[in-house]
Amino acid sequence: MRILLAEDEVAMSEAVVDILDYHHYAVDAVYNGADALDYARSQNYDGIILDIMMPRMDGIEVLRRLRSEGNRTPVLLLTAKGEVEDRIRGLDAGADDYLPKPFAMGELLARLRAMLRRRESYVPDVLELGNVALDPARFELRCGGRVQSLSKLEYQIMELLMRNPGMTFSAETLLERVWGCDSDAGVGAVWVYISYLRKKLTALGADVEIASRRGLGYSLEVRR
Repeated sequence: MRILLAEDEVAMSEAVVDILDYHHYAVDAVYNGADALDYARSQNYDGIILDIMMPRMDGIEVLRRLRSEGNRTPVLLLTAKGEVEDRIRGLDAGADDYLPKPFAMGELLARLRAMLRRRESYVPDVLELGNVALDPARFELRCGGRVQSLSKLEYQIMELLMRNPGMTFSAETLLERVWGCDSDAGVGAVWVYISYLRKKLTALGADVEIASRRGLGYSLEVRR
């Protein structure tokens, strides 16, 4: 499951990312409303966690714009304790649930699980392309009876490529989307992990391959 977290308090954001990562969610963290809107528009998320009070654009305005554009991704709002009016405004704007601060991480996980179960349109857990299946519950690639376990970074790259077959992603884009904007990793790290994935696809006998286009980037394609 891929989650977008928009929270401007860095310590809070890091704590939430850590707990979600531990429970095998893939998380993109942003720190202002404008970035939250851009990320939500440009990528497919299973759920969004939005703080209301953020710089550049508040969470409710982000939510209003997404809903007006037809985006139905489930949204959990983080609200200040006692701000009942914010909760009402958020629910009226299309939020699926809210959680007052401060909150217990266990309750955040429970509300997130419940919200994702209520998704209006079912998104299959297992992604398939060609003869390959990607299982997010186990971080595994499968082909026939063969299985290859994936690291977190391998899984995130593979998920992005499988959700966008045939689309070319530059190394810089993969670095930003998988490692994050604040990472110290360089584009060489992308090449290393692409190499790992290619070896695992070969070991599986997959009929899909990660193709490279000089000067452009990488795409996942079914061999003909």
